[in-house]
Amino acid sequence: MHVFFSVGEPSGDQHAAQLIGALQRRYPGMRTSGFGGPLMQQAGCRLDYRLTDTAVMGFFGVIPLLLHFVRLLKTAGRLFAETRPDAVVLVDFPGFNWWIARKAKAAGIPVIYYMPPQLWAWASWRIRRVRKYVDLVLCALPFEYDWYASRGINAIYVGHPFFDEVAGHKLDRALCNAYASNSFCNVGLLPGSRDQEVAWNWPVMLEVVDRLSKKHPQARFVAACYKAEHHDTCRRILAEKQFDLPIDFVIGKTPEVIELADCCLMVSGSVSLEMLARGTPATVLYRVSRVTRFVGRLILRCPFITLPNLIADWPIMPEFVSAGNPAPAIDELTSVLDGWLSDPQRLEAAKTEMRSLRARVIETGANANAAEAILMHLGLGQPPLQKAA
Repeated sequence: MHVFFSVGEPSGDQHAAQLIGALQRRYPGMRTSGFGGPLMQQAGCRLDYRLTDTAVMGFFGVIPLLLHFVRLLKTAGRLFAETRPDAVVLVDFPGFNWWIARKAKAAGIPVIYYMPPQLWAWASWRIRRVRKYVDLVLCALPFEYDWYASRGINAIYVGHPFFDEVAGHKLDRALCNAYASNSFCNVGLLPGSRDQEVAWNWPVMLEVVDRLSKKHPQARFVAACYKAEHHDTCRRILAEKQFDLPIDFVIGKTPEVIELADCCLMVSGSVSLEMLARGTPATVLYRVSRVTRFVGRLILRCPFITLPNLIADWPIMPEFVSAGNPAPAIDELTSVLDGWLSDPQRLEAAKTEMRSLRARVIETGANANAAEAILMHLGLGQPPLQKAA
């Protein structure tokens, strides 16, 4: 049995690695290969290309890589012809993965989408692509299953893997305890998991921290850098701005920073679900080009981009999409965070709202459920879990 994966985001690399482990436990000897990241490789997947290294954001980020992606699609077509995998599993990254799905279907290979695009929130007209190119959708949220199933898509609700990963992650308690004695608030800073995100968002985040630290000198700021290169970038930008700010930097400790923080300033992304899982309030920044924001406003049919806000249908995590002059976003982000730091009751109310939403939506077991659903689809497993109501 051979399953090919296509994964283009660092968070998807984590989800796919866990899923690969769950598949191998249920079907020892299963081969996995494909496009992805280092965690998948550690889980035993043969990487044909490290796609997560080319994760980009926005239209202008994609354009320079178009020829590169075309070549990757040709590589995928060749691999499908030569190795004939029994299934292709896509994880998020819809811009590129739609084309992988086309290649797989043209080769007669079943396509399974784990962590499908949030078409229920934007571009619902793209459902026809799902009907044409995807054989099975593994849904992360109950209402997502309802949305796909009501449109005639073969879908199964399996749960969200982030909740598995949060539940299974063993925290570095020494790091958490080092901040537990702080008599004032700890503010977590999450500048993103992609190089471009860090470069675009971190300078704006520093402006917010500069204002907050002047008004709240006892506050401690802890920056969670996804990898060493991001740590170097953040340090360099901080030095260029010549700010003297009380920021501690850690690498590869995002769960710990979310856990120890009383509130966070973060870049929009799937890590917002870990905020939800740990009940930590956060403000959200997403810096884009003017063209990306303009086109996004034409296409998006939902006022939110952050998943907990989409789930709650209101801004439980205040979010600000910024293009051009960042001053308005800096003012708004500072205002929200200042309100939390100035008023313990307001901060506690925000935590209570996050915990209430968490109690409604969080379930574990997604990776095991997804593995069983894939094996069942291929005729190798037991009937999957019950579908969402």
